[in-house]
Amino acid sequence: HQLRVVYQPVVDLVSDGVTGFEALCRWDHPTRGLIQPKDFIPIAEANGTIIAIGEWVLNEACDTGARWHQLYPGTELTMSVNLSGRQIATPSIIDHVVNALSRSGLPATSLILEITESVLVEDTPTAIVRLRELRALHVRLAIDDFGTGYSSFSYLRQFPIDILKIDKSFTDTITDRDHFPASGLGLLELAKILQIKTVAEGFEHGVQRDSLRDHRCDFGQGYLFDKPLDI
Repeated sequence: HQLRVVYQPVVDLVSDGVTGFEALCRWDHPTRGLIQPKDFIPIAEANGTIIAIGEWVLNEACDTGARWHQLYPGTELTMSVNLSGRQIATPSIIDHVVNALSRSGLPATSLILEITESVLVEDTPTAIVRLRELRALHVRLAIDDFGTGYSSFSYLRQFPIDILKIDKSFTDTITDRDHFPASGLGLLELAKILQIKTVAEGFEHGVQRDSLRDHRCDFGQGYLFDKPLDI
């Protein structure tokens, strides 16, 4: 009972309105204090406990998302949940998603499942099958940390992806509204060709928001808008 879920807003870059949240796991250790995900998630991946942790986070996030839909009808807020490599490799993930949606009442179209690029390239045939099975449930799929060097146009076309999340390492390079990095233009153009939405991660400064808005990035997520929030 030391884990908790926090929720970071995802904001429409045109309207500045909140369109959804990403569920993030935190560990409040009784003696060591807050342990960052980068320190405990790889261990959980290695020893297999990520399956149980991931299922718990999924259930918590769907319950919260469904409750917000009841409290704020008509807003159609999305809820994003990260899936690990272990979860994608396990066929039971389909049942976990079905059960989480069924018990919570969250519409499948409001759930976004995020997978990192590295997960997709570790076992591409399995990833293709699993993502197609998930997409058949009418949930949406996102590639997280996009732009870290794995993907290509031909590679991405194999996956039924709805959203590209542009990595913070790219967002950090935007320091001038009038000088947009060429690599960023490539990422956004690729998304337009694939007809999928884009979310830029790691916003901390207004110039980053303004520049990406100018170049028609769809959504943003970062401390400029708000930190991950307790509920």
